[in-house]
Amino acid sequence: MLPKDFISLLQESYSADAVRRLCAALAETPPVSVRRNPVKISAEALAAHFGKNADGAVAWAPEGLYLRQRPSFTLDSLFHTGAYYVQEAASMAVGELLLKAFPDAQAANLRVLDLCAAPGGKSTHLISLLGPDALLVSNEVMRQRASVLADNLTLWGQSNVVVTSNDPADFGRLEKYFDLLLVDAPCSGEGMFRKDETAIAEWSTDAVQLCAARQRRILADSWPSLREGGFLIYSTCTFNHYEDEDNTAWICNELGGECLSQRHFLPGTDRGEGFYCALIRKNGNAPRKPLRTTRSKATADAAAQEAAHLLQPGCTLREQVTRDGARLLKAFPEALAAEMEALTQGLTVLRSGTAVATVKGRDLVPEADLAYATLFNREAYPQVELESEVALRYLAHETIHLNAQPKGYLTLCFKGLPLGFVKNLGNRYNTLHPLSRRIRMDI
Repeated sequence: MLPKDFISLLQESYSADAVRRLCAALAETPPVSVRRNPVKISAEALAAHFGKNADGAVAWAPEGLYLRQRPSFTLDSLFHTGAYYVQEAASMAVGELLLKAFPDAQAANLRVLDLCAAPGGKSTHLISLLGPDALLVSNEVMRQRASVLADNLTLWGQSNVVVTSNDPADFGRLEKYFDLLLVDAPCSGEGMFRKDETAIAEWSTDAVQLCAARQRRILADSWPSLREGGFLIYSTCTFNHYEDEDNTAWICNELGGECLSQRHFLPGTDRGEGFYCALIRKNGNAPRKPLRTTRSKATADAAAQEAAHLLQPGCTLREQVTRDGARLLKAFPEALAAEMEALTQGLTVLRSGTAVATVKGRDLVPEADLAYATLFNREAYPQVELESEVALRYLAHETIHLNAQPKGYLTLCFKGLPLGFVKNLGNRYNTLHPLSRRIRMDI
């Protein structure tokens, strides 16, 4: 049963017919959709993978694909390669707004902040649309959720990403640094009603007002980090005007901006969940303020020279000493290395660039994250193609049996995409897949 106050709020913003269709749709099963990783799989290959379950493209997101039924994504080996992300269709509209703000996003070398980014749907979408010399800072204040965000971005594979766990106010020191700011603000969750019954039980008009006020605080704290003439994408998964249109008007009137477009996605009208998004241009026109960077030399010892063959051209290696004293080699896009390093000053960085290998005595042990990275040189190790069940057993840390393979490190693949590494010792295989990412479902 939907709260009467909720229906009254709907009636303030929408026609009687739209309210009727929306309320009826909230009692139905939500649609299922995924979004492909364009650097890992084609639209045709992804549709073929899902076969008869594929149900057409998302109109506002070319990379999006509807499914007729929700499969077990955990038991889909392709999912674990980072070939696609499970994302609600309406929220994919963020990509359309990015391209509206920057039609040449691939060439614009943008600096982008996704402020409330977990679990990573919008960040993985944004980085797919940005060019190789662009930089995405993906932030989540809650540390546990930030760890999930970091894992999802690792699977997606791009190295021009910095994952942080900071309060919005911490970005004040990056004054006028970002060209684009995405604030998918914590909200009253009306768009989640048909996915989560507790969202209905916890909803109230008081909660709406508290959320609207909190959203304004988040926006005010992060606004100084956006350059003059830069763009804000503001979004929520709500229907009410307090958190949506009223806050957009507040941004423009109080912070200084112009709303270029805004849209509601409504169940019963649109094939997706409840979602609101607005594109706002900050007043003024000025280039972004560059970060102060210091030159740091790339790691150039024997281990780094050996690790270089693991990477595509255009990367630079930096060394980091881990808590247990090990030498970790990390790769960064050469044009962004100094800037990404500078961001670690004053921010809590969970992931930056790509972990490549750890130096252990005379051995160079590849890091699990390297397998998913687009900068990984796939010719570095012999590749072994796995059937789906064997791939899942590898991901579940079960014993697997392979045909005769050369000793040393091997790249295990599914449908041509890397899943991870093992070391062939001759009589057994040692897995390099992290225990924290182990599949825990019965296979």
